[in-house]
Amino acid sequence: MHKSEAEGLISEAYQAWEAEEWLTAAGLFEQVLARFPDEERSAVWWYDAALAHKFLRNWAKAYALGREAAARAPRGEGDPAFWNLGIAATIQGDWATARDAWAGFGIDLPAGEGEIDGRFGAACVRLDTGGEREVVWIDRLCPTRGRVMNVPVSAGRRFGEVVVHDGEPKGHRVVDGREFPVFDELLLFRASELPTLEVTVSAGEAADLDALVALFVEHDFGAEPASSVEVLCSCCSEGTHEQWRTVHGGAQRVSLAAPEGEARLLLERWAGETVIGRSWSGLEPVE
Repeated sequence: MHKSEAEGLISEAYQAWEAEEWLTAAGLFEQVLARFPDEERSAVWWYDAALAHKFLRNWAKAYALGREAAARAPRGEGDPAFWNLGIAATIQGDWATARDAWAGFGIDLPAGEGEIDGRFGAACVRLDTGGEREVVWIDRLCPTRGRVMNVPVSAGRRFGEVVVHDGEPKGHRVVDGREFPVFDELLLFRASELPTLEVTVSAGEAADLDALVALFVEHDFGAEPASSVEVLCSCCSEGTHEQWRTVHGGAQRVSLAAPEGEARLLLERWAGETVIGRSWSGLEPVE
């Protein structure tokens, strides 16, 4: 392959890129890179080839090509080649490479080896549920993974599951003047064993519902009153949205994440803490 032919293939690759034909684009980049792996512009081609496979959710290829892209990227300067490699290596379970990629990007990690279990703060993730799109809060364990801290209302999703999310925010949530990014989910990394239940509760005041939520959280379970769920259009969801406290008293459904027997005990305990104003009925599994 001559350089003039390579230039033609790169031009075709970017035409395919513009048309979002990721597989075609990646294949053309790879043809050129097989012959010219270390040209001045090769680092960009390695990156784009890896990124195309990321869009295709072909994590093995995104990982292999991402290693080549990161090897040609400057360390400690926030180069996105390291971020994409960090995602792919995490999904592949190569923690040594993931740790090196985050360090290469310029992120300080907790000391140690193996799976990263840090405290990277709160954020939101837009779950990809095959048609439904639900934004939930997560506790970030590393730059690309988080544990779901809400009880999702989407079928099949659970409190406590660990998800991998993308690095570019698609929207923000503002709570008490503080802004939190909303990331798109890439995949479910680890399922949760906690079942989802639903119950009808009657609470005299919002504080009674707060007490119910706090009781379940105290036991590492989840509780999500229906009045706390807000429905947004896709445009608003991907913008900057200020969230207000919306929980109110009265009768309503509450989603719970807990084994059924323990949920019953906690509901009885909650209802028995006051003489009047708290009751529950109709506890049943959702899935």
